[in-house]
Amino acid sequence: MHGSASAVFLLLFGLVTILGFIAVRWRKADLDQLHEWGLGGRRFGTWVTWFLLGGDLYTAYTFVAVPALIFGAGAIGFFAMPYTIIAYPLVFAVLPKLWRIAHRHNYVTGADFVRGRYGSRLLGLLVAITGILATMPYIALQLVGLEVVIAALGFPTHGWVGDLPLVIAFTVLAAYTYTSGLRAPALIAIVKDLLIYATVITAVIVIPIELGGYARIFHAVPAGKLLLAAPPSGSWGSYSAFATLALGSALALFVYPHVLTGTLAADNPKTLVRNMALMPAYSLALGLIALLGYMALAAGVDRLPEYAGYFSQYSNNFAVPALFMHCFPGWLVGVAFAAIAIGALVPAAIMSIAAANLWTRSIYRAYLRPGCTDAEEARQAKLASLLVKFGALVFVLALPMTYAINLQLLGGIWIIQTLPAFAFGLYTRWFHGRALVLGWLAGMVMGTWLEAVLELKGAVYPLHVFGTTVPTYIALLTLTVNIVVAALLTPLLRFFGTAEGIDQTAPANSRAAA
Repeated sequence: MHGSASAVFLLLFGLVTILGFIAVRWRKADLDQLHEWGLGGRRFGTWVTWFLLGGDLYTAYTFVAVPALIFGAGAIGFFAMPYTIIAYPLVFAVLPKLWRIAHRHNYVTGADFVRGRYGSRLLGLLVAITGILATMPYIALQLVGLEVVIAALGFPTHGWVGDLPLVIAFTVLAAYTYTSGLRAPALIAIVKDLLIYATVITAVIVIPIELGGYARIFHAVPAGKLLLAAPPSGSWGSYSAFATLALGSALALFVYPHVLTGTLAADNPKTLVRNMALMPAYSLALGLIALLGYMALAAGVDRLPEYAGYFSQYSNNFAVPALFMHCFPGWLVGVAFAAIAIGALVPAAIMSIAAANLWTRSIYRAYLRPGCTDAEEARQAKLASLLVKFGALVFVLALPMTYAINLQLLGGIWIIQTLPAFAFGLYTRWFHGRALVLGWLAGMVMGTWLEAVLELKGAVYPLHVFGTTVPTYIALLTLTVNIVVAALLTPLLRFFGTAEGIDQTAPANSRAAA
């Protein structure tokens, strides 16, 4: 056990736990209403929304998985930088418009919008199920980050005793999420961001001093990991892999249920516009965090005997914890590990709430019990949030993985199949609802099959085009298939007179419903 690090870690973890339970009294309201429990009453202003979306988007994935990928695979891991830069202009075009429609029709989820826009119960159901399915591995990614830092502190890692700290942390998370809803992660996200920024600023100053400066750090990194490898003859190599990972991840980002939940919790569209202008501050922090992978390489943490057992168990995911323990004093290790742990719990809470909203409003109330009371609906959401967390634990225990980031990429392959129905639907009703269903089916089947071919060990498939190999992120490849299928079938279905649902979001129908 690392005494001082563990003491600081437990102190900060205890603080955020208290905040999680206190949050039930913050902006007090009736939490037996789903929009209050699951969307914070749609009353979060600019700063709270900024911290909430930051907690949503910059997670244990940021602190553990990105540097781990750079530590193990090199420059390809920097795809996360253009990915976030590409995403924000897209978000400008999509999320404020969604907020206006959702506010007008009392929609709680993206699946509500899709069902209303296309008048298709089946399409809305598929979007809801996909959202829940894609959220599970993303929550699991947060639990992987939490598991790594708990082990690094010196807690047992084997048998039921080894699982106990993770179970305790999971139980605490489940308890305050159940009690306080979205208010809990929104309040804790403020502490999380302060800890992360303090840790990152300290790391980029202290660690280079410990290692002899940035010049020595980059000199110590193997040449093959400093830049993308030049592609061999007849292949686009890492160039196309890098580009498609960045573009595909950006397109998937804003259709994730937890991002939509943070969006719909804002008090007005201008709040979202201001937030998208402020979000690049997180991208700056992401770039600095990514450099920790190179610092870990320069420090040679994987060759230090005291960490050998951890690397054999957690592979490259242990690179950042090992770097902090190697370069920081004990109390600062505790602060850094608390930042990672809280950076795992905040998004895990938001994601479980988002999945619970999907189950309750878009499946349970929409299809199973349309006449349920508001209190019953909220109770269903609270129970569903617990079950989603349990499902994420199954992902952690059952899936083989080399890098934790593969869990997030897997979720991206699934969730991006909802983009045609969701994003296109905000601007056009041209696509036929049944064509979108078949496009979704083609993308899901193809994406899951290709991941199975890769044995869940990566998300880039070597696509062969006219004698040239083009390594491509599976999400972008399957999205293309999805859109092509939907676009080809739409005029065909209309030619045969296949019935279409009524657009409930059209102005005339909105006035009639009112």
